[in-house]
Amino acid sequence: MRKTLLQLAGLLYLTSLFATSPEINYRIVPLPNEINLLNGKAFQLDGSVKIVYPAGNKKMQKNAAFLAQYMKDITGIKFKTTTKSNKRSIILNLELKNGNPEAYRIDVNSKQIVISGSTENGVFYGIQTLRKSIPVVKAAKVELPAAVINDAPRFVYRGMHLDVSRHFFTVDEVKTYIDILALHNINNFHWHLSDDQGWRIEIKKYPLLTEVGSKRPETVIGKNTGKYDGIPYGGFYTQEQIKDVIAYAKDRYINIVPEIDMPGHMLGALSAYPELGCTGGPYAIWRQWGVSEDVLCAGNDKTLTFIKDVLTELTEIFPSKYIHIGGDECPKTSWQKCPKCQQRIKDLGLVADAKHTAEERLQSYVISYAEKVLNEKGRRMIGWDEILEGGIAPNATIMSWRGMGGGIEAAKQKHDVIMTPNSYVYFDHYQTNDTESEPLAIGGYSTVKTVYSWDPQPASLSDDEKKYIIGAQANLWTEYIPTFKHAEYMVLPRMAALCEVQWTKAEQKNYADFLIRVPKIIDLYKLYQYNYAKHLYDISADFTSNPTDGTLDVSLSTMDSAPIYYTLDGTTPSEKSPVYSGTLKIKENAKLQAIIFRGSESSRLLSQDISFNKASLKPITALQPVNKSYEFKGINTLVDGLRGNNNYKAGSWIAFYGNDLEVVIDLQKVTDVQSAEINTFVSQGDWLFNARSFAVEASNDGVNFTRVASEDYPAMKQQDPNGIFTHKLNFNAVHTRYVKVIVTSEKLIPDWHVGKGKPGYLFVDEIALN
Repeated sequence: MRKTLLQLAGLLYLTSLFATSPEINYRIVPLPNEINLLNGKAFQLDGSVKIVYPAGNKKMQKNAAFLAQYMKDITGIKFKTTTKSNKRSIILNLELKNGNPEAYRIDVNSKQIVISGSTENGVFYGIQTLRKSIPVVKAAKVELPAAVINDAPRFVYRGMHLDVSRHFFTVDEVKTYIDILALHNINNFHWHLSDDQGWRIEIKKYPLLTEVGSKRPETVIGKNTGKYDGIPYGGFYTQEQIKDVIAYAKDRYINIVPEIDMPGHMLGALSAYPELGCTGGPYAIWRQWGVSEDVLCAGNDKTLTFIKDVLTELTEIFPSKYIHIGGDECPKTSWQKCPKCQQRIKDLGLVADAKHTAEERLQSYVISYAEKVLNEKGRRMIGWDEILEGGIAPNATIMSWRGMGGGIEAAKQKHDVIMTPNSYVYFDHYQTNDTESEPLAIGGYSTVKTVYSWDPQPASLSDDEKKYIIGAQANLWTEYIPTFKHAEYMVLPRMAALCEVQWTKAEQKNYADFLIRVPKIIDLYKLYQYNYAKHLYDISADFTSNPTDGTLDVSLSTMDSAPIYYTLDGTTPSEKSPVYSGTLKIKENAKLQAIIFRGSESSRLLSQDISFNKASLKPITALQPVNKSYEFKGINTLVDGLRGNNNYKAGSWIAFYGNDLEVVIDLQKVTDVQSAEINTFVSQGDWLFNARSFAVEASNDGVNFTRVASEDYPAMKQQDPNGIFTHKLNFNAVHTRYVKVIVTSEKLIPDWHVGKGKPGYLFVDEIALN
């Protein structure tokens, strides 16, 4: 019943959306903790209303100005701000008694709206709630129902990240990004300012960092193709520009956490000051993506001086109590060969053990040194979860990106943790499995629903340990994001899901309800001309192999229960096409196409080829386990009639790691088979390697099998292409009921690869028997 009511409410809301109804709704994104609608008369919001703030409080004066501008943007009504109360006013005050500095209360009656906070921060978030409650409609007046709203955030740290090293964004674009963060109640902006592809902040003691380190001669085309665009690329922020952005963010109650990544990701610095590296150079800014093995020399005293000087200038520029020093993805190859680094290891008495190498302990020494510098300046250090390697710095805050494991470990050690796992909140990942219709992305797959489903406080932690999870953050790495409009597209509306994870109590989250509320914030995206992704309005499709019925069961759904028109013959559906009314049970080859029409707007066309063979929809048994991280719908994925697409993380591929694909397919009757085919997905940079062998065996009792065909494949070479590869075996026809398919994986990655000696992933899809 609840689901039906939510769907009905969503349909009614979207109907009102397209009719531009001025109805007020306090159920916004993020959802406030408590909303009580009262029986009193509504407040009439019109041009006679004044916004009142306490005299002598400049922050509250700015808050009042923000509210006046927001309301003008939304309604077209001009509002005056004043320190004197009016007959009908919106009153901003600091009279709320609440220990949470970001808490607020909104009281609405016929005479006034009062937004109270214990601090100016809280009042600002109350203003955000009020602005998001009012529909984007130009009107002479708006009625706000009588109500009381009490609210406070779940997490004290609510972050959003932006990488400006791989691609640079102007001061005005960064300010727009900050405006977007403010709209979503985010209070920390993580600014990634240096990397192998460019140094982006002026450091006065080291002028070559920007004179040399901010410029790369050209940029790789696509995914490290070896081809380059030949166009010089660069950019950096002066300290005055940085201070201007800091002030802009501060007015919106957003703290800026600067990051200078060390001791790896440092070609921006090494190209300018080669003496800081293990070899002395020469070094060059990287033109491609990935991680360079050239890092700061941990055995060089000049490196320690450099770290101290840079961090000192950062603390003079940024008022943030947190400074991020990176600490991630630091290859130890140079240190293993470097006499200075090895001497430092000896001098410090660093010894390898079962958990850590001596070089990992050397990294911990560098990180601890950086933390000491920051602590002496009254600041706290944040680092990526790799700083756990070699022993954690004593007072560090961990930012856990490689899943949740690092954060869980740090919380158990009583360290503060900010969760930002790449499996949920890396916004550079694809947000749909229809990757061919999307701009190029690094890979991955993280939908709005995926983001919303995330809980930053894992159930494996005790209540006491959960207290160390102080916040949550999403990251936007920009290797494949060259423009700011593209950046907006990647973060919106996923940021709407993120902010509800960060702000709203876990027990109040409900994805179906979120879908009803999210169009209101999307209206604001439209108002401010933010370039948001529209996948939420598209059709969601679920394909399930049903061996019992011998069908592929297809379920279609939308966020608002709008009619779905579909065809199965490949023709484009129209409003005269069949309307989806329940699960489609498909037994024959088809091309499913489906679409939604909402007035003059339509969803993107859903299109899926369905192609069956003798193995399709038959019972299949795995003799070796599928890798849990990439199991998705399990072994039936191999016989569902759907070919894997260009995104291996979207669920149409399954993986094996350290073992092989070995399955038995029951054809359910003796059948002639004379060929077998399987696809593999190769992405060397992600450790996805091609098959090493392919074999087919036949049996009529399911126990005794005879090999009918096999083929071995060589280890991959560095120059071998990535992509989807088809492996096919042809053989004399066999009359068989059971077919065993064996595809072996790469057990030892070749020496040319960074993962040398370790297993590679084998990603496979769709076994075809004919």
